[in-house]
Amino acid sequence: MSRLIISLLWVPLLFSCVSHLNNVASSNQDEPEETTCTTFVDPFIGTSAHGHTFPGATMPFGMVQLSPDTGIEGWDWCSGYHSSDNSIMGFSHTHLSGTGGGDYGDILLMPTVGEIKTEAGSKENPDEGYRSRFEHVKEEARPGYYSVFLEDYKVTAELTATTRVGVHRYTFPKSQDSHIILDLKHGISDTARDTWFKVTADNEIVGLRRSSGWARDQYVYFVAQFSKPFTSLQGVKEGSLIDDAKEVHGTDVKAVINYVTDFDEEVIVKVAISGVSVEGARKNLEAETKGFDFDAVRKNADAVWNERLSKIEAEGGDKVQKTIFYTSLYHTMIAPNVYMDVDHQYRGMDQKIHKAEGFTNYTLFSLWDTFRATHPLFTLIAPKENNDFIKSMLAKYEQSGQLPIWELSANETGTMIGFHSAPVIADAILKGQANFDQELAYKALVAAAEDPRRGLDWFNSEGFIPVEKEANAVSKGVEYAYDMWTVAEVAKKLGKTEEYNKYVNRALNYKKLYDKETGFLRGKDMYGVWTTPFDPMKISLLGAGDYTEGNAWHYNFFAPQDINGLIDLHGGDANFIAKIDRMFEQEAVNDNHMAHDVTGLIGQYAQGNEPSHHVIYLYNYAGEPFKTQLRIRQVMDEMYTADRDGLSGNEDCGQMSAWYVFSAMGFYPVNPADGQYIIGSPTFGKITIHLDNGNDFVIQTENNNVNNIYISSATLDGKAFNQTYLSHNMIEKGGVLDMKMSAEKSTWGQEKAARPTSYAVAPSEANAVIVSTEEVFRPYITNESVIFNETTSVTLKDMTPNVSIYYTLDGTEPTSKSKLFEEAFILEKSTTLKAIAINEHGVSSKVSDFKFKKAFYQTGGEYPILAINYDKNATYNAGINGILDGVYASDNLRDGKWDGVSGQDLEAVIDLGQKEPLHQISIGFLENTSSWVFLPKEIKFFVSVDGEEFKEISVQNTDMPNDHPTINVTRFTTEVPTSNKYRFIKVVATPFEALPNWHPGGGNKPWMFTDEIVIE
Repeated sequence: MSRLIISLLWVPLLFSCVSHLNNVASSNQDEPEETTCTTFVDPFIGTSAHGHTFPGATMPFGMVQLSPDTGIEGWDWCSGYHSSDNSIMGFSHTHLSGTGGGDYGDILLMPTVGEIKTEAGSKENPDEGYRSRFEHVKEEARPGYYSVFLEDYKVTAELTATTRVGVHRYTFPKSQDSHIILDLKHGISDTARDTWFKVTADNEIVGLRRSSGWARDQYVYFVAQFSKPFTSLQGVKEGSLIDDAKEVHGTDVKAVINYVTDFDEEVIVKVAISGVSVEGARKNLEAETKGFDFDAVRKNADAVWNERLSKIEAEGGDKVQKTIFYTSLYHTMIAPNVYMDVDHQYRGMDQKIHKAEGFTNYTLFSLWDTFRATHPLFTLIAPKENNDFIKSMLAKYEQSGQLPIWELSANETGTMIGFHSAPVIADAILKGQANFDQELAYKALVAAAEDPRRGLDWFNSEGFIPVEKEANAVSKGVEYAYDMWTVAEVAKKLGKTEEYNKYVNRALNYKKLYDKETGFLRGKDMYGVWTTPFDPMKISLLGAGDYTEGNAWHYNFFAPQDINGLIDLHGGDANFIAKIDRMFEQEAVNDNHMAHDVTGLIGQYAQGNEPSHHVIYLYNYAGEPFKTQLRIRQVMDEMYTADRDGLSGNEDCGQMSAWYVFSAMGFYPVNPADGQYIIGSPTFGKITIHLDNGNDFVIQTENNNVNNIYISSATLDGKAFNQTYLSHNMIEKGGVLDMKMSAEKSTWGQEKAARPTSYAVAPSEANAVIVSTEEVFRPYITNESVIFNETTSVTLKDMTPNVSIYYTLDGTEPTSKSKLFEEAFILEKSTTLKAIAINEHGVSSKVSDFKFKKAFYQTGGEYPILAINYDKNATYNAGINGILDGVYASDNLRDGKWDGVSGQDLEAVIDLGQKEPLHQISIGFLENTSSWVFLPKEIKFFVSVDGEEFKEISVQNTDMPNDHPTINVTRFTTEVPTSNKYRFIKVVATPFEALPNWHPGGGNKPWMFTDEIVIE
């Protein structure tokens, strides 16, 4: 059939991947396509195992990611596609690349033939819905293009895209009953909250999908135009077909576009999206496409991708190596995503419509992952876009008062830890690339550094985060220390000396977590007592334990701002090298926690997750770069392949791939903001980086192969080069770095002058800048619990040697004139104990505050008896009398002292054995909303004389939060009328019916975690 011509903005290619070949692939599919960079990209890499990538069509940093969906629930379907599946439910226009959480999957189309089906159906039985079986051998994917043959309908589906428009080509068989399903309910792990469509022409539909998921409130408006007028159109609402529907609204809206098709008849559909309005989507459609020439769009996508990929030209190496390299480079440029219309309007963090003045607005900032290598890579190959990423971050700060942590479609998800917008912003400023308001940027950085949430209040006041006050305290502490360094360096750059001193001292706080006895960065409580028992192999997950998606091995080497200080903590170069060696020599297990992210193990080095990514390069700092070279080649060879399961972990919006791109070129940014790149072992004969300033930086190797992995000598622009690092300025200047490779390790780069250095504070400035203070910890008690039955003996101790401890028992603040602790004393009633420690120089600790409770609890005797009326959970189970055993649970939901309840009321009845005079009853509940743990909606307290008739004495209610609050324990307390004695107490807690729409699990049932019932 004839096709109209499309009008597109063509981007000229600056460099070719293979210089003697033409740049642009032919749009005529019958002609063989010439070899370009895109030829080496395989979008199927990462679609199996735990890579979480998608194979569909997108443009560099494009708003549209048009891709097939094979599944929409479960961890390995975060992108909507997994290679283990053999059926497709349709093609939606938004997808996440390599994330550890699912969302998007908006505006799904599916071509079908025969009986109309309005539900997707199951993988187990695709025939029950509009799904279709497919075979992987009949799939094809390359940058900007995807195709598959749908076996059940004998339809070939092809996809391509512009920045804001997805273009489909469906080749139908001859049929009286051909259809295209438009499913607006469909989404990946989210919930549709408002869907509608309107027919605006005989070949056009417009509408909206508004959803709640990881992005708690996401708008996707669309305009869909079809190359063939509809034969008829039916709407679907709540499963019911509506004939000749013109407009349908609801939360489960779909449309069925009906056709009569001839043999091999093509129907092309163009779908433009917008976060602003239908009008915005229409402007996008009109600006980026004219007519229905699918091949012209495909050809343009290929050309644009080839231009982008050609920024790094790899020569030498085989096809597999180039495939892994260019696919990795491709993956780094899928996100962040354009998030504005062609008229520069976009939805902001305040959900208002804004206009981006002088920049392109972006979304999807997976910063815990991408600050490490992806954004530093952008400073080399996409500095303009990186500036716009930062301008987008600053706009989000102005709209919400907060820099992005993990932002998605104008929603802050709060996922992961740290405030890693800071190193991205700082890197651009420190490299002289800041084409943005640096004073505004600094103001935003300070706001992030002073935000009291997420444990920062403790970090800033104590120098570390106590493990009982915040989950993942060690990981948060070391990452905050790094972020503080980046704030300090910007302050220094801007001449803010006093603030520089403040923040750079915070950058050294990681040292407070180093335990000389074990040789690890580990957790301790507010009294300075190390967490016990301690097992460096024990993995904890996001929201629980001392580490984030890892263990002590994974975080022991995270101080990129102060590697030399870290080396000193470990006792010098030899000890530091031996410690890294032992990391690789440990057993490759993940503690049976089924921590999906802790993958790609070599010993306890985990390439499949980010905390380990810089560790191999640390050998250079200690003088054994040959070990870096050996291990880098091992990881590249073992953890990256050209197969669908070719990634050892989540791709994570480019970080897993950016690691490979840097490492294959031969260097890596250990500190993502200090402008140094640590040299490893390049894999290609020649790499040319084409810089935006017109210069080229070339890395050439001699005798490079799978055996010759060691650098024996090097020159830079013909002069001997012995240092094992490069600076950003060296690269920007352009030049040629030549390396001779050998099968034998050499002494190259081992002397001190050749090593990179990393000090948070330069040794020459240390005396003037570093504030040394005597640390005196709060006193602690040796009691297992502050709850006691008859009497309790109290002993006070302190982790600081040679201190005197003073205390009060009347609730007043202790001083050096208070009672001196000399020996254990007895408490016989509920008492508030406060204590301080003072060292020989008169330096005082902060005040310890212990509220001892004389209470009824189960000590092994007959009474009190606890009876519960809820089903115990096998995993979150405090034991038979766990909520009446006299011991408080901690903030850690996995400490074994919580009873977890979901989908039911919690009812507990306590029989004291006889009538007692009571004063107060309380019960504790955990709030950890990221882990689906919410406070009860309602708590009721009852008392009874006989256990038959209960008197309600208190009702307390909570409100559903509209954001993730700090993890904490709330104790709900009621006073008991003292006019009577009671034998029985009953507590009833009622949960909220469902998680809120803003929550990633919106619509599912929340958990309640209950703690100790205290009866005084």
